[in-house]
Amino acid sequence: MTDAIQIPSTGVPIPPPSIIEIVHLTRTIDTPSHRVEILRGIDLAIPKGQFAAIMGPSGSGKSTLLGLLAGLDSATTGQVLLDGVDITGLTEDQMAEVRGRKIGFVFQSFQLIPTLTAEENVLLPAELAGVGAENAQRARDLLHRVGLSQRLDHYPVQLSGGEQQRVALARAFVTKPPILLADEPTGNLDGKTGQQVLELLLELNRIEGTTLVLVTHDPALAAHADRIITLRDGLIASDVLKANQN
Repeated sequence: MTDAIQIPSTGVPIPPPSIIEIVHLTRTIDTPSHRVEILRGIDLAIPKGQFAAIMGPSGSGKSTLLGLLAGLDSATTGQVLLDGVDITGLTEDQMAEVRGRKIGFVFQSFQLIPTLTAEENVLLPAELAGVGAENAQRARDLLHRVGLSQRLDHYPVQLSGGEQQRVALARAFVTKPPILLADEPTGNLDGKTGQQVLELLLELNRIEGTTLVLVTHDPALAAHADRIITLRDGLIASDVLKANQN
């Protein structure tokens, strides 16, 4: 048998492959009087399993960037690759399929369907992806893990804000997406409830091994991240990786 080729080690850690790649991404809006440049050429790579927090002042482009990653908005120029799939230019049906397989999303305003129970809300992404039957038990297990096993048949109006956000967390994880996007997930909660939701988010993220990209104004929340990316005027102003991260 032929001996395997030995590649000499340089001693430098090899970073994990990127699951998110952004290539010179721009987003502009034309108004009757002028052009608004929201993102002005973003280049970014986020490896698998990393928790990246995106910060910056209002109007810096944070939520626009997250919306482009989720395929909820279209770039003016540039590319977004998710787990090797270039989502630039996909049809809505194609993008919906990518979302169903690769993306979980947690919104600041929960975005629960008021006519569905907690369990039905959690199961909804799996139902839309055609895998509802095989994820029914997982939906119940996730609600148990976020402390809502006694609330399966409750509607959103019967739940507190913190409970609704916990339902939204369970929903985001139900299809085991490799990428989780969160837009100010504790922004509408009081401090104590927000801390509880954050701890649940980090626990679920660690257990599931997903890549987490979170937009926040809160430095205390961002301090939990492996990496803090700060936007200003549509550009990356700083990109700081914690010292213990490769």
